Amino acid sequence: MIIRCIDFETTGEPTEDVRQAICEVGWCDITVDEQDLEDGFAVPVLGQPKGYLVNPGRPIPPEARAVHHISDRDVVGAPTPDRACMDLASGDIAHYAAHKAEFEQQFFGSTVSWICTYKVALRMWPDLDSHKLQFLRYALDLDIDQALGLPAHRAVPDAYVGGALMARILEEGRVSIHDMVRWSKGPALLPKCTFGEHKGKRWDDVPTKYLVWIVEKSSFKGDVLANAKHHLKNRDAFR
Repeated sequence: MIIRCIDFETTGEPTEDVRQAICEVGWCDITVDEQDLEDGFAVPVLGQPKGYLVNPGRPIPPEARAVHHISDRDVVGAPTPDRACMDLASGDIAHYAAHKAEFEQQFFGSTVSWICTYKVALRMWPDLDSHKLQFLRYALDLDIDQALGLPAHRAVPDAYVGGALMARILEEGRVSIHDMVRWSKGPALLPKCTFGEHKGKRWDDVPTKYLVWIVEKSSFKGDVLANAKHHLKNRDAFR
């Protein structure tokens, strides 16, 4: 079975008014025996990372360049985003994986299921101070060739580090692929409340009354709202 870990650098975050595009693609394949996964002693094999610059067909704004440092001059004559997506789709891929996969999914649609390593890491290591990819790289002491894993915020090194994280998740054998895919479709379950009078508390310790306020009266959306609903449901207090 092949799990393809991918990463994009782009011209920016898409909005309702502005479409953005890929300016660099990276991927790293993990090969693992399905029976080993089921038996709980998987030995994933991390392949060599691959990727290349992509011509997005539009200017790369300063805000995006400040993150990845890719310029318009760098991508002259590079393959198109369509070509990049075709390359990502080649091969017998069982699952795609990415850290905060919803971002990559905005640029690359596929009928193959996705695993969000960010959402999985939140559940597997809830007590860590951060769940950003580069933090996890060091907090978990991932087995990484530093020459391949740098610089950060470039597609090929980040895909490689993401692959190493996915390999660690598989090695631990604590979560099934089925559950990873299911978790990845839902909200990111944040371990701690990050705002207000209960900032710093684990969501399990936030009073039910406060969770009800978030759901019924606050303007919170996204993961915060989803977390409040999740914990209310677990307490049989969801309304």
